[in-house]
Amino acid sequence: MNFSIFSDLFANAQAWVFETIVQPLMFYVGLGEYIEDAFEGVEWFLIGVCQLVILYILLRPLEAKLPVHKFTDPRARWNDFIYTALHRLGAFSVLLFFVLDPVLDTLTGLLHLEGVNPFNLEDIWPGMLDHPVLVFLLYLVVLDFFDYWYHRASHQFNWWWGLHSLHHSQRNMNLWSDDRNHLLDDFLHGIYMGLIAIAVGVEPGQYILLVTVSQMLQSLQHANVRIHFGAIGERLLVSPRFHRTHHAIGVGHETRGKGTLGGHNFAVLFTIWDILFGTALFDKEYAMTGIRDQLPSPEGSGREYGQGFWHQQWLGLKRMVGRDRPRDAGHKTLLRQDPAHEPFQHQQPAEQQGQG
Repeated sequence: MNFSIFSDLFANAQAWVFETIVQPLMFYVGLGEYIEDAFEGVEWFLIGVCQLVILYILLRPLEAKLPVHKFTDPRARWNDFIYTALHRLGAFSVLLFFVLDPVLDTLTGLLHLEGVNPFNLEDIWPGMLDHPVLVFLLYLVVLDFFDYWYHRASHQFNWWWGLHSLHHSQRNMNLWSDDRNHLLDDFLHGIYMGLIAIAVGVEPGQYILLVTVSQMLQSLQHANVRIHFGAIGERLLVSPRFHRTHHAIGVGHETRGKGTLGGHNFAVLFTIWDILFGTALFDKEYAMTGIRDQLPSPEGSGREYGQGFWHQQWLGLKRMVGRDRPRDAGHKTLLRQDPAHEPFQHQQPAEQQGQG
C-alpha cells in the first residue's frame, strides 16, 4: 500500500467521523462557529488512534523481548496508558495552538500597521517552500531546541520540579510513560510550544505532524527496552538508553555541587543540545528509574507520588506549593538535599547484568 492510498483512506475516515458524529453534535450544542477547528480536532483524534495502535504493535513485543527490568507494579503500565490516551486523543496541544493563533494574528496585524514584519523561518532561504521535507526537518530542529530549554528549566526551580517530578516518579518506566505529566505542566508546555511554533511560521497542519513525530520518538525513548543507537547514533538522536539515564535515580535530575536540582540528558529529540550545552552523559548502563526521595531510609525518605491519576495530580500541586512532605520529614530530600551527598549508584537489575 503506497502513501497516497493510506492518505486517501485517512481523509475518508476523517470526513466520515466529522460528518456523521462531530458536525451534527457541534450544531446541536450550539458550537457551529467552531466547526472548522472541530474538523482539525477529528484529524488529531484519528492520528492519536493510529499512534496507539502502532505503538502497541511495535513496542510491546520489544518490551517483552528486550526488557530492562521486570515490573514491580502491574498497575503502572495501565495508569500511564490513561495519560497517553488523554494526550494523544484529546488534542491538548492543538487546541492551545488554535486558541493562540487568532491572538498572534491580531498582533501580527498591529505590527504590520507599524511597519514591522514579524520573523518567519521560511523567509531566511528563498525557495525553501519548494523543499517540504527540508522545511519540516528545519521546524523540527528549531522546536526541539526550544523544547530542550523548557525541559531543562523544569529541573531548575523547586515549584516547577514539584510538577515535573511526577514524570520522573515512574519506577516501572514503559512505552506509555512519555505522557505521564502533571496537567498544569502540560498546559504551560502547550502554551510555550504553541507560541514558538506560530512565531516561526508553522502552519496548523504542519504542527500536528511535527507533534506526532516527536511523540512517537519519545514513546520509544521511554519504552522498557534494552536499545541504544551506538556511539555515533546516540550523539545524533536520543535513544532509550540515553533518555533512561535522564530518569536514573540520583543522576538524571541532580547536579552535584550546584544545588539540589539539575541533571543530565534534557534533549527531547536531538542529543546535540546536551552536547553543546554541557549536559550530556553517555552512560552504557541501563539505569533503574525513579527519584531518590522515593527510596526508603537511609537512601531516601519514602516520599509518596501517588498511585492513581487524580492522586498523582493532587500530590503534584501540593509539591508545587511546598505542602507535600515526605514520610521522613527529617531526611534531606531531593528538594532540600545536601549538595555534597553522593549520587545514587544506579545499577542494572540483577537478572539483566551481563547481558549485551
